[in-house]
Amino acid sequence: MTQILMPKATAVWLVDNTSLTFDQIADFCGLHPLEVKGIADGEVARDIRGADPIANGQLSRNELDAAEKNPNYRMKAQKSRHAELLKPVKKAPRYTPVSRRQDRPDAIAWFIRNHPEVPDSQVARLLGTTKATIDQVRNRTHWNSANIKPVDPVTLGLATQLELDAVVRKAADKRAKEAARRGEVDPDGPTLRPASETGVLDDDDHAADTEAEAPVFADDDLEGDED
Repeated sequence: MTQILMPKATAVWLVDNTSLTFDQIADFCGLHPLEVKGIADGEVARDIRGADPIANGQLSRNELDAAEKNPNYRMKAQKSRHAELLKPVKKAPRYTPVSRRQDRPDAIAWFIRNHPEVPDSQVARLLGTTKATIDQVRNRTHWNSANIKPVDPVTLGLATQLELDAVVRKAADKRAKEAARRGEVDPDGPTLRPASETGVLDDDDHAADTEAEAPVFADDDLEGDED
């Protein structure tokens, strides 16, 4: 059975605008009959606005008429014309023109040299290549290794500057979070070091140093000063 869009909103409309039984509405909307009864009693979905299944193409007028004439008839939903618009669009794989495909090893080498923190999966997705090719460039086992030179993928026309910045920023943020989790970096500020390492002393240290460096005068010296 085709799953309808907005089942509760559809049930609200059918309760308000048709003479269908609770069982018929529940079967069509994929709800429990008690839920439909709650909608009719105003206890369920009271703030939901009804959705006309005929207007949005999920139910034909003939199906509705047949169901209203026969309480045992179960309506069959038809595919909504809006369903395709509501489906998530899957991003197609990046297409790289044939003239640019020979430049991908250069772009891979650029990533390996300048941004090793970017995972291979992100590089492969951005450049439209494979992890195997990335490994070949990294290990210098690529058939054209002698001619591969690191070149910015933006310059090669394999990616836009915005796409490149987003990939690099994402990898940098991930590395910073991992470092903070390991205690290598203070995420709220610079790492604090002991005063002995920084050369900055606190008040007690200054006091101790002052006492240690203060000159000691003998009584004779004091008397001599008075004369």
